[in-house]
Amino acid sequence: MAPIRVGLVGLGEVAQSIHLPVLSDQRDRWVIAGVYDVSASLVALCTSQHPTAKAFETAEALINSPDIDAVFVLSSDDTHSRFVRAGMRANKHILLEKPACLTVREIDDLLALMPGYDKTLFVGYMRRYAPAYLAARDELPAYADITHVRIFDLISEGRHFLKKSQNVLYPQDIDPALLARGARERDALIREVVGADASADLVRAYRGLTALSSHHISAMRGLIGEPTRVLAAHRTNGGANTSVTFDYGHFACLYDAVVDDLGLFDAMIEVRSNTRRVRILYDTPYIRSLPTRLEVTDAGPLGPVTKTFGPLYGDAFSNELEIFHRHITEGTKPLTDLADSRRDLALMAEIIDRMKESGQR
Repeated sequence: MAPIRVGLVGLGEVAQSIHLPVLSDQRDRWVIAGVYDVSASLVALCTSQHPTAKAFETAEALINSPDIDAVFVLSSDDTHSRFVRAGMRANKHILLEKPACLTVREIDDLLALMPGYDKTLFVGYMRRYAPAYLAARDELPAYADITHVRIFDLISEGRHFLKKSQNVLYPQDIDPALLARGARERDALIREVVGADASADLVRAYRGLTALSSHHISAMRGLIGEPTRVLAAHRTNGGANTSVTFDYGHFACLYDAVVDDLGLFDAMIEVRSNTRRVRILYDTPYIRSLPTRLEVTDAGPLGPVTKTFGPLYGDAFSNELEIFHRHITEGTKPLTDLADSRRDLALMAEIIDRMKESGQR
């Protein structure tokens, strides 16, 4: 089969550090055929590094081009629904970076287009494709035996790692009016969920949920299923830190997100029964092929016995694109699609409701 011709909409941090290098590595599967960004300097950089990439004047021109088979929507969150809608109407395969959208309403509008769309739409939750995560599914205790789940996201933003390891271009040539309009549109979408009169820290909390926290909320659901409800939620540190309790009936899942400027990454999912602990350990995804690990500890006659899988150097983003390619070529349905992402956004809205009920407006 000929390589699938990819067009990228958005050439920022994640495109430069992750998607363009992975696409180049997987040259037997993909060819970088087109790029678009509102920054001319980013377009010039990417076309100079990838000679097969044609620069397009608009995102819509790229999406509608007959020379593009699959569209990677890597632009700012507020533009996702617009570009996905265009991609669906053009009947192109779509890889959509998380979050799929900022509101359930946007997802529902896109889901209404699904009956006329016969290609693959894949939402990029790469933690669900990390080797340790995939291996953990075979090691979990029986669902009825689970007694407790805890999830940590004690991390710093990607720039702390990228500035020490890669030469990412952060453009200075974007029209300030365009940036201001994007900020207004993003704020309006967020306030559909948090409320028009929401405090700045509630807005920040929701932005954190849809951004960094969305990975582990999706991973939680993929690993142990759907919670019955959000039992409690609290935010601190101006909305940068979030603590959530998910109700699973006979057990609770505790989620803690802490975002700081320390430059450390400490992400983990732990599932327990009375006699087994399964723990998935993640490192920063911004440095490709850093290992994930899986630890399985069982009660034994002489005390706890721990079995370690790893370090597992398989790159989650590479796995993700291999699986996306397989879905395209085999016509199968992704686990991380629009309907799946809708459940993430519904939980995030419920988290905001619990914060409001506790008096945190």
